[in-house]
Amino acid sequence: MTLHTIMPLEDVWEHRGEEDPSAEVRVKGVLMEVRPLDFNRAEIIRLLDGPLDNYLNPAFAPGQIIQYVPSS
Repeated sequence: MTLHTIMPLEDVWEHRGEEDPSAEVRVKGVLMEVRPLDFNRAEIIRLLDGPLDNYLNPAFAPGQIIQYVPSS
């Protein structure tokens, strides 16, 4: 990868490798990547697998908050 920038490399690569914790959960037959918020709530990041009509369902849109039971 080539970067053409006037920013110092320390600033460009400062947060490299740091990612938000995410988890994969299946809710109502849809496998999705979520960002846990608290004990039983999570924010949908993206859908990974499920019936195609669920991709158009506003309840499963990225950014929506869902209720789920985390598995340990």
